[in-house]
Formats: sequence, structure tokens, C-alpha cells
Amino acid sequence: MTENDEPPSKSALKRQSDDLQELGEALIDLPQTELDALPLPETLRDAVMLARRITAHGGLYRQKQYIGKLMRKFDVEAIRTALGSRHDRERVATLRFRRMEQWRDRIVREGASAVEQFATECGGLEPPARAELLTLAEQAGKEHRDKRPPAAARELFRRLRELTPP
Repeated sequence: MTENDEPPSKSALKRQSDDLQELGEALIDLPQTELDALPLPETLRDAVMLARRITAHGGLYRQKQYIGKLMRKFDVEAIRTALGSRHDRERVATLRFRRMEQWRDRIVREGASAVEQFATECGGLEPPARAELLTLAEQAGKEHRDKRPPAAARELFRRLRELTPP
């Protein structure tokens, strides 16, 4: 008898069960449009929809366990792939957001030289767009010095996001 002939240990089964339950919890947290796009069996979809309506802690806990149990009967790789691609999209969006924040702060701090470097990175900007960025940067710096709400800094961020290719 080889190692492959042995059934999985109780600990391995518990880890698999916990993993499937966590995957089910991720389904519960998905926006409705993304949940609808997943190829879920009807029983699993119904269980997820019910879990979204349950407010009692104990009832929700039992429903999550039930979802994990249901998931043992289905091939979950399509679900994992969809959730993985969603995670990747969120990560890229977060990185892009941080990059725009860094550019905004740098443009406010350095002015025209930073606008020129931003324009180079973006593949060129028209002179009116460059002038608008400089004006917003000056206003944002003045707001910061005067300890006023950062309306111009927000507008500068919006314009940078619009001008940057995704």
C-alpha cells in the first residue's frame, strides 16, 4: 500500500472544509452583478442569496457552513478563477489610485517640472491641459498653506486620473 492509497487525514479534510467555507463567504460578499455572472448551481446561488438576508449571527454562521457543505459537491475552480481575477482587478485599481496620489502630491510640490514629467509618461499632453494642471497645483498649494479644504487637490487628482491611460 502506498501513500496515495490512504484516505486524507481528518486535519486535511477540515482544512478543505474551511477553505470552501471561506470561498462561500467571499461569494456572499460579492456585488450582485458579479454573483450573477458566476456559473453557480441553483442550490448554491439560493443558499448565498439566503445568507445575504440573514441577520442573526448564529443563523448566518450555520448558513455559511451549509454553503461550504454545498460547495464540496461542485467544481469550484471556476469560482476561484473569477474571484482571483476580481482580486487582481482591485489590486491594479489600488495601485493606479496610489500612483495618481503620488503624481498629485509631486505636481503640487514641484510644479511645472513635475507636469512635464507627467506629460512625458502619459505620452504627451496638450498645452491647455498642462496649464490647467499647473493652475490646479497652485490652487492646491495655496489651499494647503491656508489650511482650507482640498477642493483643488481633489480636482487635480480627478484630472490626472482622466488624463492617464488605464
